Amino acid sequence: MSKRILLIEDEAAIADTIVYALQREGYQVSWHGLGRDGLAALDADGAALVVLDVGLPDGSGFDLCRELRQRHATPVIFLTARGDEIDRVVGLELGADDYVVKPFSPRELVARIKAILRRGAPVATAPASGGLQHDVGRARICLHGQPLELTRYEYRLLAQLMAQPERVFSRSQLMDAVWQDPAASFERTVDAHIKSLRAKLREADPACDPIRTHRGLGYSLSWTA
Repeated sequence: MSKRILLIEDEAAIADTIVYALQREGYQVSWHGLGRDGLAALDADGAALVVLDVGLPDGSGFDLCRELRQRHATPVIFLTARGDEIDRVVGLELGADDYVVKPFSPRELVARIKAILRRGAPVATAPASGGLQHDVGRARICLHGQPLELTRYEYRLLAQLMAQPERVFSRSQLMDAVWQDPAASFERTVDAHIKSLRAKLREADPACDPIRTHRGLGYSLSWTA
């Protein structure tokens, strides 16, 4: 079954080029020119990945990404005419997986999409004794049967730890596995996300504290916690 790509781009000429390039590679494409229509389509039908223009007629793509991240863990690639480093960093910190500056090669965009879908595929895991369970098909992690409200990177970080319980991951290993462009962030970003993950786990269950810190080494997840 071909994967469905959601394209949110208001410039018809650019959208037509992207749709053609993606369809040639066997992808299904749903194109929307307004952010609110694209988000509604994602809520209704889902998608393997979202290609999102930063400058939309009904608002900022950055704001739309913030709203999207509250409900979905779907990978996002930003399209923008702005190439300033601060815009790029803001986009990635909002939870985007990549950032492509116009004008760009459709072949390059397709290659980036393929790379994200390859490395973003979650690994199925068994239920943990502590009550954690990874629902791969729905891209969500549950604690005692209740879905956790996680950001894109929180989800990918916890999924990575769950995939190999008891293994100690260094910060650099976690950045390479979870962040699409590790060079755009810092290793302390891992610490910040671990902290927020712990807080959300304790909020759901005060006794749940499965993430272990190994000083000078990194982090692991213990099923027996």
